Amino acid sequence: MTGRRNRRRSDDGMSRAIRNILFVMYDQLRFDYLGCAGHPSLKTPNFDRLAARGVRFSRCYVQSPVCGASRMSFYTGRYVQSHGAQWNNFPLKVGEMTLGDHLRKLDMECWLVGKTHMKADEEGMDRLGIARDGMIGARVSECGFDIHVRDDGLWAEGPGGFYDTRRSPYNEYLNAKGYEGRNPWHDHANSGIAGDDAIASGWFMRNAGLPANIRAEDSETPWLTDRAIEFVSQRWNSSSPWLCHLSYIKPHWPYIVPAPYHAMYGPHDIPQPIRNEDERANPHPVFGSFMASAVSRAFSRDEVRRAAIPAYMGLIAQCDAELGRLMDLLERAGRMDDTMIVLTSDHGDYLGDHWMGEKDLFHEPSVKVPLIICDPSPEADATRNTICDELVEAIDLTATFIEAAGGEVPNHIVEGRSLMPFLHGTPPHEWREYAISEYDYSATPHCRALGVEPGRARLFMVADKRWKFMHAEGFDRPMLFDMLEDPNELRDLGTDPAHEATRQLMYARLGEWGRRNSQRTTRSDAEIGEYRLQSGDKGVILGAWDVGDVDTRDASRYLGKAGKRHVPMDEPDA
Repeated sequence: MTGRRNRRRSDDGMSRAIRNILFVMYDQLRFDYLGCAGHPSLKTPNFDRLAARGVRFSRCYVQSPVCGASRMSFYTGRYVQSHGAQWNNFPLKVGEMTLGDHLRKLDMECWLVGKTHMKADEEGMDRLGIARDGMIGARVSECGFDIHVRDDGLWAEGPGGFYDTRRSPYNEYLNAKGYEGRNPWHDHANSGIAGDDAIASGWFMRNAGLPANIRAEDSETPWLTDRAIEFVSQRWNSSSPWLCHLSYIKPHWPYIVPAPYHAMYGPHDIPQPIRNEDERANPHPVFGSFMASAVSRAFSRDEVRRAAIPAYMGLIAQCDAELGRLMDLLERAGRMDDTMIVLTSDHGDYLGDHWMGEKDLFHEPSVKVPLIICDPSPEADATRNTICDELVEAIDLTATFIEAAGGEVPNHIVEGRSLMPFLHGTPPHEWREYAISEYDYSATPHCRALGVEPGRARLFMVADKRWKFMHAEGFDRPMLFDMLEDPNELRDLGTDPAHEATRQLMYARLGEWGRRNSQRTTRSDAEIGEYRLQSGDKGVILGAWDVGDVDTRDASRYLGKAGKRHVPMDEPDA
């Protein structure tokens, strides 16, 4: 195949190109913390500007509400149960097809700028003799991407050492800029200075209102924007189309941001928490365990929300400003006309809603994410500045990128569906009736606290346009919410006798999904069909009594005169 497969022809015969794809992901950005999504006080003019040029999908669900598992689904186009990397630092097994594998078949490069939270399957690489320093080994180790720069932004350090043991390009950059210490990520980018000139660590949320001890232009988000600008500027005249996955580290915790963003918002800008006391009265055991965690107890306190959420909003404002800087560059270079831009997040953040902190479970603030797609081609003109409320899954992006690059989606591998029909105003006649998300909590303290064996510490969400359902392995009681009557998910109907039929419908859907053919990835349906048609030509004849029972052509190699006799002729009976 050649790069020309990236070009489509319109009815007037003119070439309509999506030459490049800028795939922007933020870490822990809530779906409703955008101006265009209706946030009452947060201003995001550049997120809104992108939405005005494209389609905003209002019902996009990630396939797991935790970083690593969610991202592996984004990068493979497959459900968590299929790719197996079910939690942070669970390796993505060797052999899983990735976005880079699919796009390189179409002569489109696939590059990373930022974070993946990917753990390589080193044992599998050793078993197969894949060298780490070769091109194949590098791509297997990096989720299929070629690396312009990778930094996961997880440089926490405790008595047991660093959480992330790889080298940090960002820390090296800070050292070169004059920021001292072996971990300036923490000491400067994610900490302020207390009144006694001591480090005011961003890990302690009481410090969230302080400005980080770093020049704004040197903080993580501008640093990654600079690397993205560096990448695209090097490729203005490249003959190869590319996808650049610009994967920002923020607005993920620690909740602290440099000036002037630290003072842009205050407690009066914070929406009221979505929660009520009934949620704590008799919760589902898994929900109750997560509500009892340290981070959830913290975010249940008003003083924590008043300190942390304005900093979170400041981080988002900085993310928005940096997207604007990148879009301005593309416009000046005339590349907005041939570059698809996608904005999304790997999961959300509870921020005290439902008495929860962090992410993990399936309420909307955690499992639903923003998704904006700007297709530059004229075919998408009719859908600009519109909202699509169909059920979308994060795995749909892999399929969308394959089609945008001119390829045919291999449905026996990629489990998502292309969103290109929605972008072009030609929605498919049939679309999914429900979305799925999964969560493996076997590596968390909740598994032991609940007395659940690791193999059964799994949660499943089934959501349609009205109902949200959660099943926990090992528990008879599910969770169920009527999203039409109770959009804030405050009334759990999981044990309400009046909704037994709905619960059975959701269990049936979960069973239907669980029976899908997800592991036969080496043969497509079309290839199997061709194989069936050709099998008769290969001489396998079963169940035939005589030649008259089959097509003579199929038996042609078994007919005719025999060759030289090698056994004695049977003697006639006496």
